[in-house]
Amino acid sequence: MLGILVVVVVLCTTLTISFVGITNRTVYLNTWRQLSQNADSLINDDEIIFNKKTGQIVGIEKSQVDSKARMLIRQHVKFAIYDGKHALRYTNEPDYIPTISAKEWQTIKTGQAIQKRANVAKTTKKVTIKQTTPYSPKDEKLMAPPEMTTVIKPYFYKGKLVAAVAIGTFTSTMRENMNQIINDLLISFLIAVLVALVISFFVSRSLTRRIDAMNKATRQVARGDYNIHLENRQKDELDELSHNFNVMARSLQESQEEIKEQEERRQQFLANAAHEMRTPLTTINGILEGLAYDVIPEDEKKHSIELMQRDTKRLIRLVNDNLNYEKIRTNQISLNRKVFDAGAVITNLRDQLTKKAAAKDNQLVVTAPPELRVYADYDRFVQILFNIIQNAIQFTDHGTITIGGRLVSHGTEFTVQDTGIGMTDEQVAHIWERFYKADRSRMSTKYGESGIGMAIVHQLVKLHGGKIRVTSRLNHGTTFTLFFPDRQSAPHTGVKKNHENGNESDK
Repeated sequence: MLGILVVVVVLCTTLTISFVGITNRTVYLNTWRQLSQNADSLINDDEIIFNKKTGQIVGIEKSQVDSKARMLIRQHVKFAIYDGKHALRYTNEPDYIPTISAKEWQTIKTGQAIQKRANVAKTTKKVTIKQTTPYSPKDEKLMAPPEMTTVIKPYFYKGKLVAAVAIGTFTSTMRENMNQIINDLLISFLIAVLVALVISFFVSRSLTRRIDAMNKATRQVARGDYNIHLENRQKDELDELSHNFNVMARSLQESQEEIKEQEERRQQFLANAAHEMRTPLTTINGILEGLAYDVIPEDEKKHSIELMQRDTKRLIRLVNDNLNYEKIRTNQISLNRKVFDAGAVITNLRDQLTKKAAAKDNQLVVTAPPELRVYADYDRFVQILFNIIQNAIQFTDHGTITIGGRLVSHGTEFTVQDTGIGMTDEQVAHIWERFYKADRSRMSTKYGESGIGMAIVHQLVKLHGGKIRVTSRLNHGTTFTLFFPDRQSAPHTGVKKNHENGNESDK
């Protein structure tokens, strides 16, 4: 605030000093111009009598000149009229006679007017006024001229100097006028400074409050509290800064919430993984103890070994799923893409999963044509469809899962549609996130998964340069739509040629 006040005062002071200087010069210029006009009004045919043969002044119409002289006296203007021979012919103030020096006579003879300011004129000069009819002033006067601002202007007739007028006014009179102007200016300056101080006070207080609010908000953000909003009136740079601060705080809050959600999912995933691993490990450990103590009947040993194999594979699958996801996410896997018949793959998956679907009273229906060409990595394509179909079986009871496919522009499109429990918009928005499970109540069923399958599917489709879309209505079912580009449209970054079977391998 103090800085703003200092700037205002310095600015006003500078403007005042500049204006005083300009005013001073303007007053002098206006005075000289006015004096020159007054001199012109004194020299004309009606008031000055010339001898046209000699070109000299022979007389002055005193009555006419006296009227102008009285008017000029009231304006504190003094003048003297000289003829071409340097003789004084008339003055309106015998106590003060503006004089012309020899050097000045030489100057005005060239036709040049003289403007001068006599700072201090203390010398006296005894002058004699040449008597001419009808003018008869006193013969001699002793005069001590004060400080004056004077104009000396010559007048010519047929190229010959016939008269000169020395006219001036007291500098003190001009200074009185200037002092009055300066006084008015100082009053205006003081009023302007006072108004500026009042305005600066309120402006500074407003700016200080806004800056304090920003400081407070910054400290609040530093403490980890991002739930803050600065007022933004969209008027100046501080409002723009407030807007950017609000955007930053909102972004940090969203990031913090995202980190919190990811941490919750990570913890939930670890809990799910622990649960998934504990059940088969408990089964394996129990069977091993039974075998160790020979408490398992001979006819049950084969079945017990099969149970251990199944649970061991389940553990391996859990570990592999996590390893695969990380490899896919970091582009550490190779795609061996080629053109093959997707219709046969869909038929095989239907046959493979029919028993699992029947266990939940579901029906698998294939609407895809028997022969349907697709350009993809065979094993990854099977993995993608297997995960999606198995996911549909997991969340559908007493319903139908329909698997379709068709050729479209620049690629092949597949759909997996179920009549299961469906999802909310929020669940659809998070379905591709790692560790996310749309229905946690089904995580412990015999078909429950770790929540990483859909994340793997999403990454694999993206790796193919394809697209996957989900539409769902709660309690009405879900539809997965996949698109795989053909050979001409698919990305070929890192492609190497594999001449076996005439196919390409994407590394």
